[in-house]
Amino acid sequence: MCGIVGMVGKGVRIGNLVEGLEKLEYRGYDSAGIAFPDEQRVNVRKAVGKIGALKAQLKDIISVEITAGIAHTRWATHGAPSDANAHPHTDCTGKIAVVHNGIIENHLELREKLLRNGHEFHSETDTEVIAHLIEEHYEGDLPAAIRHTLIDLEGAYAIAVVHADNPDMIVAARKGSPLVVGVTETGGFLASDVTPLLKYLRDVYFIEDGDVVTLIPGNLEISRIDGSKASRPIIHIDWNEKAAEKGGFPHFMLKEIFEEPEVLRNALAGRIKNGRANLPEMENVVPAIKRARNVHIVACGTSFHAGLVLKRFLEDYAGLTVEIDVASEFRYRNIHIDENTIVIAVSQSGETADTLEGVRRVKVKGGTVIAVTNVVGSTLARESDVVVYLNAGPEIGVAATKTYVSQLAVLFIIGAYISHLRNEKDEIRQIINELEGMPTIFEGTLSTMNESILQLAKEYYQYRHFMYIGRGYGYPTALEGALKLKEISYIHASAYQAGELKHGPIALLDREFPVFAIVPDDALKAKVLSNIMETRARDAKVVAICTEGDQETGRIVNSRIEVPRVSDPLYPLVMSPYLQLFAYHIAVLRGNDPDKPRNLAKSVTVE
Repeated sequence: MCGIVGMVGKGVRIGNLVEGLEKLEYRGYDSAGIAFPDEQRVNVRKAVGKIGALKAQLKDIISVEITAGIAHTRWATHGAPSDANAHPHTDCTGKIAVVHNGIIENHLELREKLLRNGHEFHSETDTEVIAHLIEEHYEGDLPAAIRHTLIDLEGAYAIAVVHADNPDMIVAARKGSPLVVGVTETGGFLASDVTPLLKYLRDVYFIEDGDVVTLIPGNLEISRIDGSKASRPIIHIDWNEKAAEKGGFPHFMLKEIFEEPEVLRNALAGRIKNGRANLPEMENVVPAIKRARNVHIVACGTSFHAGLVLKRFLEDYAGLTVEIDVASEFRYRNIHIDENTIVIAVSQSGETADTLEGVRRVKVKGGTVIAVTNVVGSTLARESDVVVYLNAGPEIGVAATKTYVSQLAVLFIIGAYISHLRNEKDEIRQIINELEGMPTIFEGTLSTMNESILQLAKEYYQYRHFMYIGRGYGYPTALEGALKLKEISYIHASAYQAGELKHGPIALLDREFPVFAIVPDDALKAKVLSNIMETRARDAKVVAICTEGDQETGRIVNSRIEVPRVSDPLYPLVMSPYLQLFAYHIAVLRGNDPDKPRNLAKSVTVE
């Protein structure tokens, strides 16, 4: 879960590499470094901490022009953050430098072999073995040496390599970790995602597993590990660099929350026609949907919470029994999958390692995979039977906000589409009609509620614990609210089905342990109110998010947030910005950077 950047060609400066890293800092910020050919060696500079620390170290050479360079921002896996463990890593000769995203699973075995051959290591990382292996195989042909090295590696990687003997060349490769490349007339560029490249070009190639890319000024060559030539389609990126900037907001997270009305419009555009879900991209899997006996949803983190909403929706309206798994468990279960199985795989990045491995198992067994992702050309998109894109644009903040909203909207459309094919109920048209109006509802609420949420956050930001509770569609909302709070404020927050309180969790509650109750005006509201009374009897303060005008809830809680009245399945959607803003303001009040929560990275490309 690291970010890599590479640039080669006329006019490339050290500062360009650092700028590229800054656009990838959401992928890791334990340490950062760069390397570039410099006379007969590679010059390596690195620093522990965020990219600003590296930038300060480079201030005297930031404008220096180089022939080629690679850069890295790290999310630590092997070895604590330190100067020694920071990338890039070099070989014994000092001529080779490597940056790496992923995990080399057999690095200990390789290290022992290389030590026996006389190599000296200076870090605890798995990555350093790559540099020494390339040194072993190098006989004047850098791409050939890298292809030989890849044969020895087990695990996941995206790597970029420079060599002092080839000062105007970068060689890169991938297996299981994302890599994007592109060229102009005078330069070549690569990165872990498209954001650092948009300053220079819009047409890119998404490199596939087993590809080796040689970049020189104005040209790139793609080959396979066996040396055979390969070609990949050009993908045009239609959003610009400004879309990945803060635009006057203090943090990306707040900016991205306020982008949610437009995100909803983009997610729904062209996907509702005559009051029904319209998904032409799904036509190829209509027979599979009609005959399906098993439906599985596979996702991680926030995507899993969105998937829980879809599970309940399909059971309510499509007459299906649906299973859902976090992907890290799904891939190891002995699930009986065949041609009558549909798997809906949800991943914002399309590169989530566990989700991809689960999808690959499904494909081997003959199941049908419907992918839901935000990234055009991502591995998940390429390896699934059909893909429905979120169209949310770039999300820089590590905590998912606008992509969660987009996921919910798209999953409702998919759920309505499947329900129409199998067992459409009259309520679907009402839900679709309300869904069309959601962008306007979000605009109205976002413009008025931010200040009130800030005032509420001031009442609760000093607590060390929080418990979120909900039932029905409210339970995924509770899970997502707790996740947002814990990942950016570092407050211990847990979520439970409200009916489970008396089976254990209620033992935690007292006046120092407040509760956040999800109370939509639905069929389970009376049950949730009873559970709230149980918490109040233990002296716990209660914040409730409830429907407009709900005086009944207001009378028994300490504080409440009111949301517009909608159909039951849509409450997770309409409540989401309130929960996100509550977590955001608490994080800021506690002095945290909500864009870069500790120990987390945006795209989880390792198991």
